[in-house]
Amino acid sequence: MALERSAERTAKAAARGGGRPQVRLRALDGLRLLAALMVAAYHYGGRDGEITRAWGSSPRAQFPTLSSYFAYGCLGVQIFFVISGFVICMSGWGRPLRSFFASRVSRLYPAYWVAIILVTGVFALPWVAYKAVSPSDALVNLTMLQQPLGVDRVLGVCWTLWAELRFYALFALFVVLPGATRHRVVLFCAVWTLGSAFAEASGLPLLNVVLMPEYSSYFIGGMGIYLLHRFGHDALAWGIIGISFLIGQHYAIRELWHPANIDAFSYRSATGIIAVVAFGYVAVTLIALGKLNWADWRWLTVAGALTYPFYLVHEHLGWVVVWVLHQKLGIPSYGTFALTVLVMLGLAWLLYRFIEQRFTPMIKRSLSTARL
Repeated sequence: MALERSAERTAKAAARGGGRPQVRLRALDGLRLLAALMVAAYHYGGRDGEITRAWGSSPRAQFPTLSSYFAYGCLGVQIFFVISGFVICMSGWGRPLRSFFASRVSRLYPAYWVAIILVTGVFALPWVAYKAVSPSDALVNLTMLQQPLGVDRVLGVCWTLWAELRFYALFALFVVLPGATRHRVVLFCAVWTLGSAFAEASGLPLLNVVLMPEYSSYFIGGMGIYLLHRFGHDALAWGIIGISFLIGQHYAIRELWHPANIDAFSYRSATGIIAVVAFGYVAVTLIALGKLNWADWRWLTVAGALTYPFYLVHEHLGWVVVWVLHQKLGIPSYGTFALTVLVMLGLAWLLYRFIEQRFTPMIKRSLSTARL
């Protein structure tokens, strides 16, 4: 009965557009940066591939102890998706569709366009050993639709942006357009969860592309966590979070776990994968419930602002920086690793200061006032 009364109160609050007042969650900004640094650790020291050419040998030889831990850094993407579910639900609440569209485009594209130009230009330099994509493919990359069009990617990380775009489209169509309420978000989470299971069972490519069952549970979990943040403890919200975690850890293990193999670069234990995914869910939940409000340092806001441009440029430009610092200047592996991260953070600050702060408001205003 108590749960029923609680659900009734939250439903009435949602109908009134109520809920807790929105405050800046600086701890969430810090978690964003932590997830980005996890991905960077994976790209610099937790995998083979092009980074091997930058180091001159396998990262396993450069970081014989830490490389096995760096291999878990790829799960920073799953944490990003949980954060995204939370943030998009928060930012889309009470907004008309045009405003939501303008905020997403102005947030995603300015730094992305500059990152595409930077990486294409650097890779075109004669002394850089990495192959640039064709001019035509680079132009298509500016749309952020290169992956579904089968075009070579300029940025290796942009596959996650394709997942984000599909989430934004679904959320805009089924939540923002009719108007966000607690009931509508709960229904959206339930239908998307079931639809993702149907897509997996059917094996139909179109359903998999639209509903993306391998990633949907993380976005859904983030939305469930936002319901806790906005309306307080609620059995339905906890159910959404719990089910999405159970499904999410399954997909994380399916994609990233393999048996111990001497020929494989990394070995990630199933327990380790579950622990990292659980950390992401728990961390966002603690932030949503106000348990980390003590982490209210102003520098975390800047850290959160640097996360997206850092994420865009760190991988491919990081290869070049590692090659220069380690092979050309002879700086030891750990020093090169730390300096590369600092250089990429510095570049991210430049993108934030001179691109995002200047052009994001301009694009947002233009799209918000454009005549349909």
